[in-house]
Amino acid sequence: MCGITGWIDWNHDLKQKKDVLERMTATLADRGPDAKGLWLSSHAALGHRRLSVVDPEGGAQPMFKERDGNIYVVVYNGELYNFMDLRHTLKSKGYQFQSNSDTEVLLVAYMEWGPQCVEYFNGIFAFAIWDDKNQTLFMARDRLGVKPLFYAETRTGIVFGSEIKAVLGNNEIKAEVDDEGLSEVFIMGPSRTPGHGVFKGIFEVRPGFCLLYDRDGSHLRRYWQFESKPHTDAMETTVETIRELLIDAVERQLVADVPVCTFLSGGIDSSAISAIAAEAYKRDGTGQLHTYSIDYADNDKYFKANEFQPNSDAPWVKKVSEYLGTQHHYKYVDTQQLVDALDESLYVRDLPGMADIDSSLYLFCKEIKKDATVALSGECADEIFGGYPWFHSPEALKNNSFPWVRNFEERMALLSPEFYHRIQPKEYLNARYQETLNEVPCLPGESAEDAARRTLFYMNMLWFMTTLLERKDRMSMGTGLEVRVPFCDHRLMEYVWNIPWEMKNCDDREKGILRRALKGILPEDVLMRKKSPYPKTHNPGYLAAVRERLTRIIENPNAPLLQFVDKAKLSQLLGTSDIGFNKPWFGQLMNGPQLFAYLIQVNTWFEKYKIIIR
Repeated sequence: MCGITGWIDWNHDLKQKKDVLERMTATLADRGPDAKGLWLSSHAALGHRRLSVVDPEGGAQPMFKERDGNIYVVVYNGELYNFMDLRHTLKSKGYQFQSNSDTEVLLVAYMEWGPQCVEYFNGIFAFAIWDDKNQTLFMARDRLGVKPLFYAETRTGIVFGSEIKAVLGNNEIKAEVDDEGLSEVFIMGPSRTPGHGVFKGIFEVRPGFCLLYDRDGSHLRRYWQFESKPHTDAMETTVETIRELLIDAVERQLVADVPVCTFLSGGIDSSAISAIAAEAYKRDGTGQLHTYSIDYADNDKYFKANEFQPNSDAPWVKKVSEYLGTQHHYKYVDTQQLVDALDESLYVRDLPGMADIDSSLYLFCKEIKKDATVALSGECADEIFGGYPWFHSPEALKNNSFPWVRNFEERMALLSPEFYHRIQPKEYLNARYQETLNEVPCLPGESAEDAARRTLFYMNMLWFMTTLLERKDRMSMGTGLEVRVPFCDHRLMEYVWNIPWEMKNCDDREKGILRRALKGILPEDVLMRKKSPYPKTHNPGYLAAVRERLTRIIENPNAPLLQFVDKAKLSQLLGTSDIGFNKPWFGQLMNGPQLFAYLIQVNTWFEKYKIIIR
């Protein structure tokens, strides 16, 4: 895993712009703490920061190869889990390799298949390849959007990077936000409209898309999309196929030349990945698997079960770890750490995010990084198997909006009347929803209920899942830890996409078919444990701390936040014991304390990035 950046410009001699490329590349040092590299020519400049995972000696970047008098140069962030298979295929076509890295395989694949190379890849990736002879830049992002890739076009070229900060590291790109960007922050946040970079003129290559840039400009192409078709496998075959695909995905993702561990919450998703990994380690004689969990100071005192978090993780973590025989590591975060890390997590994300849900993960990854370089995590099972509460809610199927956006009117009421009128929240939210509806890959002949549920699945993967993947990538890579997500294997995703709801929800349990597929791999009571999301602090000290910090912000007449909020209403909310957001306003975890923390991050974002409003 790494950080990539680059600049194509037809008017400047980029060989004279090394200082700019150095600055852009330096912004990604946390993503790649092990090495850096630059490559410059007259019209192309590529930068790379490396986190060494596979072939530490031979995988240095930018990597270039010559063929028939042409030079191809690549910068790449990711892992190809089928690179050994591809290497064998390419060797049979006469190619020779100088390293054991997947980077070289990816570059040679482009030399052989051109832009169609992405269709051969199984992995998580964002990369850019400069074809010096044809003066073209080819960029692509993995199918599900695990790895990020941002870009901005200038009058005479294009600038790109793994993170927004790398793009802003070029003087050609300004930290400006217009009404659309403000709408993304205050209406859609912490999610983002697919392809939008919030900053004016900055975009993100969407999952499953590639971009070719030449002197005629940029040409976007979608190379992958879910294909809706009837599911014809019987229940027994379906269960066995899921099991085989998941085991294969986990085992492929254990490959690394550095220590690998897993996240373990005691829930079905992380427990399944840990179980498969532990079994592979025993079989291969690799040693004992190390697992990690997070909890919060005094949560044992303050935890109260609710609809979204029915039980605490701690006893389940212990049970699963002992059952699997892993070496488990408990990591704890205290309240002040969470508050202090709001600023760090904002910077690694470049945008206001999921508040302490982000900062806790950042602190967790920071601790894991002391022992390991790669971790496997259980994200994305809920989106494809239907684990979230809204999949089981008749109201959500008829809601005509994003089900994770809650308490919308109450939250929008905190905006100043002038700003509310300027961005038209209801209209903006509805427009984004309608855009999503228009691209759902429908299945002709489906019942109205099945079609509505397919739409719900698609929205979750396009919006909610990518928000969580963005969180996972930035918080982990911000500490130099690579996190892999086996449930995001596109073969598994493609197969499960078309499994009918009656099968997915078999045994009248959320993710029922996944539970069946894992029989014999996990203890029965773990298989039957009710879903519980990523843990958060329940310590009232956190609410007190963010309340105090936000109060100080709005008492400063120069605070950027005051341009957008109704100070009187926000002050009233800050001064009440019942803050009025006892239920989540985004997803399952973000309620009152997280609203205050989000607004703190918004204010800090404007200050830190010196944002100009257009």
